[in-house]
Amino acid sequence: MSDQKFKQVGTRPIRHDGFDKVTGRANFGADYTLPGMLEGAVLRSPHAHARILSIDTSEAEQLDGVHAVITSADLPDIPRSGDFRTPHMDIRDLSHNVLAHDKVLYHGHAIAAVAARTVEIAREACERIRVEYEVLSPVMDLDTALAADGPVLLDDLKTASSEPHPDGPTNLAAHTVMERGDIEKGFAEAEVVVERDYETAMVHQGYIEPHAVVARTHKDGQALVWCCTQGPFMVRSLTSAILGMEVSDVKVIPSEIGGGFGGKTTVYLEPLAVVLSRKSGRPVKLVMSREEVFRATGPTSPGRVYIKFGARRDGTLTAASTVLTYEAGAYPGSPVGAGTMTVLSPYRLENFRIEGLDVVTNKPKVAAYRAPGAPIAAFGIEQALDELALELGMDPIEFRLINAVEEGDDAAYGPKYQAIGFRETLETARKHPHYSAPLGPNQGRGIASGFWFNAGLQSSAQVSINEDGTAIVTTGNPDIGGSRASQAIMVAEELGIDALEVTPVVGDTESVGYSDVTGGSRTAYATGMAVIEATRDCIDQLRARAAQIWNVEVDSVAWDDGFAKPTNGASGDLEPLSLRDISSKLGMTGGPILASASLNPPMAGPGFATHLCDVEVDPETGRVDVIRYTAIQDAGRAVHPSYVEGQFQGGAVQGIGWALNEEYIFDADGVLENPGFLDYRMPVASDLPMIDTVIVEVPNPLHPYGVRGVGETPIVPPLAAVANAVHAASGVRFEQLPITPPRVLAALEEAKD
Repeated sequence: MSDQKFKQVGTRPIRHDGFDKVTGRANFGADYTLPGMLEGAVLRSPHAHARILSIDTSEAEQLDGVHAVITSADLPDIPRSGDFRTPHMDIRDLSHNVLAHDKVLYHGHAIAAVAARTVEIAREACERIRVEYEVLSPVMDLDTALAADGPVLLDDLKTASSEPHPDGPTNLAAHTVMERGDIEKGFAEAEVVVERDYETAMVHQGYIEPHAVVARTHKDGQALVWCCTQGPFMVRSLTSAILGMEVSDVKVIPSEIGGGFGGKTTVYLEPLAVVLSRKSGRPVKLVMSREEVFRATGPTSPGRVYIKFGARRDGTLTAASTVLTYEAGAYPGSPVGAGTMTVLSPYRLENFRIEGLDVVTNKPKVAAYRAPGAPIAAFGIEQALDELALELGMDPIEFRLINAVEEGDDAAYGPKYQAIGFRETLETARKHPHYSAPLGPNQGRGIASGFWFNAGLQSSAQVSINEDGTAIVTTGNPDIGGSRASQAIMVAEELGIDALEVTPVVGDTESVGYSDVTGGSRTAYATGMAVIEATRDCIDQLRARAAQIWNVEVDSVAWDDGFAKPTNGASGDLEPLSLRDISSKLGMTGGPILASASLNPPMAGPGFATHLCDVEVDPETGRVDVIRYTAIQDAGRAVHPSYVEGQFQGGAVQGIGWALNEEYIFDADGVLENPGFLDYRMPVASDLPMIDTVIVEVPNPLHPYGVRGVGETPIVPPLAAVANAVHAASGVRFEQLPITPPRVLAALEEAKD
């Protein structure tokens, strides 16, 4: 496969949706309006933990211009049933997160919603809703949550675990264990042992577009939903489940999406808009403010990582024991499962034990954030490996190469690796000019690697041939990172035409077959396979039409670079037929050509990356500046290299922000104090150098072109790469994020004493 030649794959055409986006013509979630539409607002809790004693909406309902007011009483009472349509979250919990029932579990938890003639009237109506609370002590950290006498959030929560746990109320939602070999024996063989604890903060994805939805209901009970989402079928499934509707009674049309990074893979406003529309008889729009996005949508978990590594003097790892403890927020379902799958997977280990703890706290219910769970795990693991390398007097890349997994090794989470490019990323990093570039005073260089297993999941695609020889490809995956372009390139590669002769379309839930969300680095891989399969079906039909035109058997027609050509003994005087030649005669040879494909690949090609980071630490202010950064990653096959490079750069920037600046800051009562971009400090262009990228291509044997997803892995190494660089520059090891100037100054002062 490595010798496979391509004409379209690997090129860099302009994106098909680019013109509409740069000219402002593209329609995002808040851009939709309908005749007679009402505006909505949501009343949110001022407390992080409180019992709801009563809700009086009468004064709000009497306000002129108000058409509907709803509370949890307007939603079905869903029993706890183990119905998980979103990762690790029971539909009952999801319903209670959309509108609080008997308790509020975080500051900003939705309590009621209003639809009115204007958004100003709706907001005033929210202020007139009277809620009586019994305020409870908030649980704002892991120690309080796991304390034997700590407040309990959910009275019916029981620990899901194969390990023994006490019965009774608990904040420990799940405890998982993965192990192999004999860790006691492994540590006994070790000549060097490093044992450390690390901690990361709660951070938000930081997408630019707030959540927005417009819903219209009909008298027959059907609902039409426009929204910004990473998955229209997900919205259909979750909204129908929360509202007790048939899936077929909900149609979802995805808008363009102004970023998601995993944060738009669940629902917040959509069920509310449907119920408000049903109650008012009018279309209803709901748009979150930036403050609501921060307070009431899913950031990612804060987490703790305990790691104990053992190694021989020759650099061979002998054992590892790690415990990952992640906060899930108000309801069970942190990404600790993915953390346990990824934490040790880049390295060959015969003896290990991995534990994962999922813990509820009075913070927003977390959502996915780009390789959910993996960056937190890698922050600890890659720093501990750096310490081991220093203790052994070994180059950190050489140390990783000694222990790096390769084809044929068993992943820590189970399957045997097929062709992977981890060693290639390390070798590329070692040879890169960045690795040997000189450093100045107070500067240091860090390295870290990262892994993401990538997802397959369900995808559908439809391809049709136009009468002028162009094509249309329709999928159910919203375009976040350039998937329209990659899908068009794949169709063009198969048909033998230019990528700009293919029109990519993001379909709604009634125009294309079921597709899982755009996320998990699955779209170019799994949806791409469906696109290729559907296109090859179209080619078979084109060959059949050519055979009909020539009056020969189909087996005597080959498809080659956009032409039907005679073969297998067909008459030599037949001239090749172009795609346009055939498509112009479709009406005379049987009618339109259309093909669809649906699939559910059980596995995907894992992704590995190695990052290099140089920083400069100002000893007087504690400021850390990233002065050079290189992201190296195995893409399998880069369908559109520009967008692959963009994924590398974007993940690196988000990881740098996570490492240096970003964190949710709560007061003692559980109130978020920095719910906006002014106080929640994300990196901007002036904060960073140009992120250099190197695409490694070790083709994934599971995909026809060798593609493996690239969107998640780039955010896994940066947290540790930055921390390792800061240690190299300052001599201080930072085990807690973010590495802010006050923390740096305090650590430098302590190091002097």
